[in-house]
Amino acid sequence: MGKVRVVTDSTADIPDALMREWGIAMVPLLVNFGAESYRDRVDITHQQFMERLAASKALPTTSQPSPGQFEEEYRRLAGEGAEGIVSLHISERLSGTVGAARLAAEAVADAVQVEVVDSRSVSLGLGFMALEAARGAREGADLATAVAAAQRMIPNTHIIFFADTLEYLQKGGRIGRAAAIAGSILALKPLMRIDEGVVVPHERTRTRSKAIDGLVKFVNDFPRVKRLGVLKSGDADLEPLLDRLAPRFPRDTILVTEVSPVIAVHLGPGALGCIVDASNGVTGELR
Repeated sequence: MGKVRVVTDSTADIPDALMREWGIAMVPLLVNFGAESYRDRVDITHQQFMERLAASKALPTTSQPSPGQFEEEYRRLAGEGAEGIVSLHISERLSGTVGAARLAAEAVADAVQVEVVDSRSVSLGLGFMALEAARGAREGADLATAVAAAQRMIPNTHIIFFADTLEYLQKGGRIGRAAAIAGSILALKPLMRIDEGVVVPHERTRTRSKAIDGLVKFVNDFPRVKRLGVLKSGDADLEPLLDRLAPRFPRDTILVTEVSPVIAVHLGPGALGCIVDASNGVTGELR
């Protein structure tokens, strides 16, 4: 491993094999069913979460990692020879994870320099930034250069998605109650996107088919795409979306992932989305 290491959190949705390939460390958020807490993607998988969600009468909650969890990970990497750490995390406007990481970075300043970056994103938006920083670190970039590589991606990383129901986003506090009620009454499948780190409306689509049309149009409107990801929750059928994207993006150029249980708390089952990295690069580059 290089002298610069990369840490992210479980909401980055990077498949485990890619995490290992690029030497990216992960600190998990927590999923809480009442008094029971599970480490996201460690103690509970996506499928296990969906089964538990279907059987639960109450909506689970989520919580950020403690500063101590970050400190433990930073010190472990320092012990392995890391001289600098890029710590990239879910938008500060969606979670307190960045704040916990910053406290831990101060606590380990005697052992290793840690630069904490608010991705202003989530899922593979965050994941693509972590992969870019890890690529730079493997190629010998110093800490400042690896951080800058990730930060340059922030304005060029775009997430658009729809949920099968707005109930989970509303109960999780990500959209207002009035919007959720209106969506339910009108049976809408509105497209939403992440803008400056928060969930905002994008387009008012009425059916799942029209929502998929909107995802495809959003992606195809970019003249240049360096990386493309597709996310799903539960048993959402990916095939209609992948078929529509295939003329421009063969399937082996798309990184497909299931959202982490923490994200699934807010989306519920049946969600689909696309993540576009429109920063400079070769079109169709997977990672």
